[in-house]
Amino acid sequence: MAERTFVLRTRLLASLSGVLGLLSPEMAAAADPASRTRATTVPAFVDWSGGYVGLQASAGASYGAFDFGRTTIGTRTVPAFRTGDTTGSRDQGQDATTAVGGLFGGWIWQTGQWVYGIEADLSGANLKRPLSLATPGFGYEAVNPDLSLIRAKTDLYGSLRARLGYSFERYLVYASFGLAGANSRFLATYLDLAGGGVSTARAEQSYLGFTLGAGVQFAFHPNFALGIDYRYVDLGESRRFNLGTVPGLTGGPVSTRTSATSNQMFARLMWFPEGLRLPPEPDEIAPHDPYNGDTGRFSLHGQTTLIAQGVPGFRSPYRGEQSLVPGQTQQTTTATAFLGFKLLEGTELYYNPEFSQGFGLSGTTGVAGFVNGEAQKAGAAFPRLRSNRYFVRQTFGLGGEIEDVPDGPNQVATRRDIERITVIAGKFALGDFFDGNKYAHDPRVDFFNWSLWASSAWDFPANLPGFTQGVVAEYNRKEFAIRAAYTQVPKQPSSDVLDPRVFDRAGFNIEFEGRYRMPELDRPGVLRLGFFSNVGNVADFREVAALTQAGVFEDAVTATALTRRPRRKTGFYANLEQELTDDLGMFARASFNDGRNESLSFTDIDRSFSGGFSLKGTAWGRPNDTVGVGAAVNGITRAHQAFFDVGGLGLLIGDGRLTRYAPESAFEAFYAVSLTKAMTVTFDYQHVENPAYNQDRGPADFFAARLHVDF
Repeated sequence: MAERTFVLRTRLLASLSGVLGLLSPEMAAAADPASRTRATTVPAFVDWSGGYVGLQASAGASYGAFDFGRTTIGTRTVPAFRTGDTTGSRDQGQDATTAVGGLFGGWIWQTGQWVYGIEADLSGANLKRPLSLATPGFGYEAVNPDLSLIRAKTDLYGSLRARLGYSFERYLVYASFGLAGANSRFLATYLDLAGGGVSTARAEQSYLGFTLGAGVQFAFHPNFALGIDYRYVDLGESRRFNLGTVPGLTGGPVSTRTSATSNQMFARLMWFPEGLRLPPEPDEIAPHDPYNGDTGRFSLHGQTTLIAQGVPGFRSPYRGEQSLVPGQTQQTTTATAFLGFKLLEGTELYYNPEFSQGFGLSGTTGVAGFVNGEAQKAGAAFPRLRSNRYFVRQTFGLGGEIEDVPDGPNQVATRRDIERITVIAGKFALGDFFDGNKYAHDPRVDFFNWSLWASSAWDFPANLPGFTQGVVAEYNRKEFAIRAAYTQVPKQPSSDVLDPRVFDRAGFNIEFEGRYRMPELDRPGVLRLGFFSNVGNVADFREVAALTQAGVFEDAVTATALTRRPRRKTGFYANLEQELTDDLGMFARASFNDGRNESLSFTDIDRSFSGGFSLKGTAWGRPNDTVGVGAAVNGITRAHQAFFDVGGLGLLIGDGRLTRYAPESAFEAFYAVSLTKAMTVTFDYQHVENPAYNQDRGPADFFAARLHVDF
């Protein structure tokens, strides 16, 4: 008994040390007596063996669909129908927030770096899928389609899965498969079109099917790990059940069968009561030394980022097709591999496959300076794999002073001349080379708002995920750099297809980057000045407004589509970064475009001003933490205002009308907690006035959490 008490006490103290370790390593060491007696052998990777329990949650990143088959009404058969496409983008559930969360536990065995185990979980859910009253076969096709015929709700999920994975450093990547079950309820509402009454019916069904998935987890303390877990769930087909009676002469008893599928993405917190032996965090990688025996020919890195973001209710007297929807939560996840290979000295190849899953709030619409930089216009309910980057980089040294470049994402460790010419050809994001800023440029680690991490009036050519194909050339010296790019543009606004007619329709960008040292502060700074000119298949704002008002076309959307032709958009931007102290930096941006024609790729902004500060947490003993505050003001031209007032739809916004225009302004503040060198958890707040330049709607407040892990 005394021995069991001692063991329990030791484990509790170890867990307490884990919690304290998030705040102070010294407190953790004092709370954990076993830490003073552990073996000094340093492991190369985590041994995950043993039991664990944890919590998992998904806020807006779980999608499901119900298929109704072999349905009969009386003696007649109804064509098969379904509640949606698993995303809610084509059904009445598109505005709903799906939350799934619960408990899990399991056991892991490990042989070398190979890991295998079993896990069970149980989660509550509110996955709702309404079915429109206008569904064919029920006789209500002419009735208001916004009313619901059947509402399906899944309120409980469970699974029993096997996991097989590989452990390296502090990471575990794994695949999973097993059994999955769920409980769903159905509520049907049938109108009596002749008598004016309403009849309802309820049914409840249980399902048992299978699940397949994959995930990654990272140990940030001997007792705790954070992870991201994806699973596809196929619940199979239910038995036949009755679902009330449709009134009327063509009605009768309803009998049906349903099948269900779901895509789910979870953030997970795991507790290992036995504790884990962790390898040390890798030190900063030393620059490549060609004489140390390391050829530095290969580079392999990765990242994964999960963002959960919500907006509570706000003033919304009306809504358009691309309006921000109040009271919702959505979640986005990306996972990227950065592969590099040095063919020859000065010649490098890079390839970046990337998985992405999820949607921004309101399907990444409703705010011109959008609030989640990871939200893509090409969202998906399942992890979609794309080859986002593949390019060759050729560097021509011009002699003189040499610099060492460490290994990193899309950078093989090398030694190169400071004065050089670099040529890149292939597929990339223009933001990889232009409009950089050390304080506000990467929504995976710093600001979320599009108008803070980019010059948002710069309509950089890109497909829906944000990438293009072309050539970049750069001349670099110690004091400055000049770079230019010639790239493909989309075939039309918000198109995922790049136009192959590169001599007629393309984008040109040029940027000057000047590096200086401010005499008063004796601190470095960088000023970037950019110019762009794109030719693409777009509509003229004034023409669309005039034709719509004259009644030539039925609506502005039709007028836009039928009057597009090759037109030019030009603009420029200024971008400043300035170090103020060792821990404090400032950034500012200003950008403009002519505002006459549609934008092709980025967002609906013709002028933008933004700026802010970034502060490291050295003053409070957290030197790797970051606090950021920033603000932005965006505007559009009078022609652009007229376009939206007649019902035009832009890349991101379109409330159906714009009678009370005002600049859209945003404020953002975030705190990024560095749990380890590789893992950061960020808490973010944004306040947006006049979303989509509309004084009738908003203001809106946004709250978000972000998990980012580097490999």
